[in-house]
Order: sequence, then C-alpha cells, then structure tokens
Amino acid sequence: MTSNERFKTYVEGFDKILEGGVPAGHVVLVSGTPGTMKSSLTYYMLYHHAKENGKTGIYVTLEQSRESLVRQMEKMGMKAKEVEDKLNVLDLGLIRKKLKQISGGGSWMQVFKSYLENLKENLKYDLLAIDSLDVLETMADIENRRTELFYLFEWLRGLDATVLLISEASPEKILEGSFDEGYLSDGIISLKMQVVRDVETQRRIRCVKMRETNHDPSYFSLLFSGGKFQVTKVISE
Repeated sequence: MTSNERFKTYVEGFDKILEGGVPAGHVVLVSGTPGTMKSSLTYYMLYHHAKENGKTGIYVTLEQSRESLVRQMEKMGMKAKEVEDKLNVLDLGLIRKKLKQISGGGSWMQVFKSYLENLKENLKYDLLAIDSLDVLETMADIENRRTELFYLFEWLRGLDATVLLISEASPEKILEGSFDEGYLSDGIISLKMQVVRDVETQRRIRCVKMRETNHDPSYFSLLFSGGKFQVTKVISE
C-alpha cells in the first residue's frame, strides 16, 4: 500500500465526500443499530474491490453463518463465484475449528489474532472486515475494556491492512464519548434509520470522523437499488 492510497466505498456520491475513499491502513468503525445495512455495506466494499481491483479481502462473520451471509449478498446482486479467489468469508464455526489446531493454550483473543496473522502471511489480504466488535468482545471475555481495546486497535493497525470494524453501538452513544472505540478508531461511518412523517423511515449515512480527510460530516440518505448503493441529500422531514 502507498501512503496516499484510498479504498473506495463504491457508494455513488459518498466517495466524493471522503476525498476518494477510506485511507489505506485505517481502522474504521461502521456503526449503527440493527437493520441499517452495516454488514451489507461493508461486504459491498470488499466485494467490489475484489471484483474491480483484484484486492484480496477477508470478511469475518461472528454472528451470521457463512452460508446465510453469502445467500443474503447474492440476493443483492453480489455473486460469490465472481470473487471466490479474492474474497474469503469466514464464520465462527470455521474459525473455532482452526483455533483448536493452533490454540496452544492461549486465550481466545490470542489465537484469534494468530489466525488472522497467519492468513495475512498466506493470503496477503488488503481489506479485513470483522462483524462484529460486540461479539468479538463477548467471545474474548474482556475484563479491562479500555486497555484491551487499545491493544486490539494497535494490533489491527499492525496488520498492514485497511480494517472495517462493525459495531452495534448507535451513533449517538459513540458521539457522546462513552465508547472508547470512537477515540481509538481512525474513522467512523455511522448508519441509522430516521423516521420521517408518520409512515416512512429513511436509511441515513454519515462520516462522523475520518483522519487525513476533509469530509462533509452531514447525514445523507442511503439508497440501494439495482445492485448499487448511492447517497443523496437528505429529503426534508
């Protein structure tokens, strides 16, 4: 990776807001409550980099099975066979099997890190997505959250990859400063469902923070149609 390299989100209109995309090597939170399409948007980014640029990506799903995730993405027009040599989807079941082989008595977090480090050596992946931070914390049985999150983020930066870390925390909670990951991350992309009028909701996206980027912090409407994500100016409520 070059110091000036950026990874496009492939969301029409959003990359312009990000001065071309996410800076290479950043650790970025993709946050939002359930139903805001965090996983779909993150997978979409890895998928298109695999398809258009030949970039290798790893998508780690700790909640949903690989089969379920791939079926969901296929319905959105993202065909797994088109990127099968570049985009690897790993679920918790597969990871657990691998961890038994390399555990050596270490903690879950230690062997999880070792597994991803081994994959980095073997596959030389450019993009890593972890879905989600909340489940990773639960699995790791974190006791001192502030300290252990600090070391987790430092370790992620040391992978020499661009990392998308999905979080179930609402944008409001991250923005109020009660979540350490908001400070530790290099960027925050937040999604939310906004009620407009009495019978309609809009899915919205906002770049809250992106280091090395002069970005617009406003909310935009996030639309998905014809297999593509795009943003538009927010329709007045």
